Amino acid sequence: MTQTTSLPPVAASSSVPPTGRGADDVTRVAVSTVIFTLRREAGCDRASLALPLVRRTRDPFEGRWALPGGWLDQSEGLDEAAARTLAETTGLAPSFLEQLYAFGAVDRSPTRVVSIVYWALLRSTEVDTQLAAHAARGDAPENVDWFDASDLPALAFDHNQIVEYALWRLRNKVGYSRIAHGLLPEEFTLAELREVYESVLGRRLDPANFRRQVEGSQSLIPTDRFRTGSHRPARLYRNNQDVELAERGPLPHGIE
Repeated sequence: MTQTTSLPPVAASSSVPPTGRGADDVTRVAVSTVIFTLRREAGCDRASLALPLVRRTRDPFEGRWALPGGWLDQSEGLDEAAARTLAETTGLAPSFLEQLYAFGAVDRSPTRVVSIVYWALLRSTEVDTQLAAHAARGDAPENVDWFDASDLPALAFDHNQIVEYALWRLRNKVGYSRIAHGLLPEEFTLAELREVYESVLGRRLDPANFRRQVEGSQSLIPTDRFRTGSHRPARLYRNNQDVELAERGPLPHGIE
């Protein structure tokens, strides 16, 4: 797990071009990232999808929450820019990062901005450890907070629409790939894996049917270790690394 000793203030994406760097007839390119993880609030018996947002510190939409992001630098690629904004927001490396869509409606910003949006998954254990470390050191990013993905406030620009599209993509992809594993630690129980699917899909799943399906998928490898607790010991599983988190098509990693 990657940890940082301190994080700088984080910029919100899709903002107006800096003064003197753009005009009404200039199109700027921004890169934003929708970052999902699984979090369990105190007193809740069910985890939920959550994502970090950044509070804007200037107009337009000053004080409104927005997705993390920033302008594409002339010297960096799209993947690099997405990884940079993710690191600036969370200090963590993603278990999954993929380009989502390009949003370029003419009226989405006071000046012409096209946002290349990525979506990422973070393992919940790494997020919890990182948040605890920041709390202990007192160096958490001052303008970043985590929100339930299903209960967001009105965001800046078209960012509510972007998150909605990212959720749609995640819910569709979870049905035909093992992308849900990107929200879990290296080893996990079948109950924990089922909880991820239930949180993503927003509905309960039959435990017996779920077990039969995932054990027949060849995406899991049982270990000889068990998790003990108030119930009977539960076997721990790990991902079959020969199976990709998601089908990426014919392009190799890093090709944009």
